[in-house]
Amino acid sequence: MFLRLLTFLLIIVFCTSCDKFSFSKNTQKSTLDTIVDYSSVDTFPSFKECDSIIDKNQKSTCFRNTIHQKIGEELQKNTFTIKDSIDEVIYVDLLINSNGIFSLDSIQSSLKIKTEIPSLDSVIKASIKKLPKIFPANKRGIPVTTKYQLPIRIQLKD
Repeated sequence: MFLRLLTFLLIIVFCTSCDKFSFSKNTQKSTLDTIVDYSSVDTFPSFKECDSIIDKNQKSTCFRNTIHQKIGEELQKNTFTIKDSIDEVIYVDLLINSNGIFSLDSIQSSLKIKTEIPSLDSVIKASIKKLPKIFPANKRGIPVTTKYQLPIRIQLKD
């Protein structure tokens, strides 16, 4: 009887004693930053001449100015014949992949521009293909694909 009582007590002690000991090695848990903002990048894409700029806003401004200048130069090489004068803004959506290569996503223009200058889309596509390879945008040190909307003002007089 004593042996049964002792066995019973030992079983109860073994079953309940595991809760009394704490085997966790590290009681302080470090939080891991898992929240990623996909609407922004850490570094903007940049042309070779803008890469030496450190300030994020100045680098972004340099990128915008350079791309506007390069596309504008290509568009000014072409001559267009029109019936009525045009003063409108079109929007060109560009994709810059993780290798730094430009591709055309879409062109948003009015019906008037499409009828007056039907070759404008092909001229824009050709000028985008002539853009040099750039340094892509980075998110957490990884090159990522980004989308850039380029506004182009079309001002033509008849």
